Amino acid sequence: MKIKKLISGVTMLALTTVLLAACGGDKKDDTAASSSTEASSSAVAKDSSSTEESSMTIGELKDGEYKLEEKNYNNGYRVVFTIVVKDGKITESNYDNVNEEGKSKVDDAEYNKKMEEVAKTSPEKYIPELNKELLEKQNPSDIDTITGATHSTDSFKEYAKQLIEAAEKGDTKTIEIDNQVEK
Repeated sequence: MKIKKLISGVTMLALTTVLLAACGGDKKDDTAASSSTEASSSAVAKDSSSTEESSMTIGELKDGEYKLEEKNYNNGYRVVFTIVVKDGKITESNYDNVNEEGKSKVDDAEYNKKMEEVAKTSPEKYIPELNKELLEKQNPSDIDTITGATHSTDSFKEYAKQLIEAAEKGDTKTIEIDNQVEK
């Protein structure tokens, strides 16, 4: 009987460790290799409890195009993100990860296949979903975290908040993010 309790306890501890690892870690990267711990969760489902965050109150948005770019490439890609505001609402959301040639991670079939195998999702699925959610909800705080793409979702939400803050001020200067990769 004590052996069964011990085995159950060790199993629960291992499962908890895997789940915590899936939601933690470096928010800069979502490679298939770093996503291996995320594969243990049910992948296509959305997890709104993965990150405790305060709700963002959005003020009046000024019409215009607002752009954000990461300065550095991380595993061959960097974020470029543009929103367009018309009549005080976000009418376009164009979040993407591009390589040095300007090609989208969405179109990288090999990357998508590897990530799908490990995390049960891929950029070709979650990037359009994040853009769609921002248009529908208009508030990044209301977007559910996509399981298997936790770090990308968190990055998307943070960058969307920065773009919305710029739109509230009418500041159309490109926001540059120094995402220096530690080596």
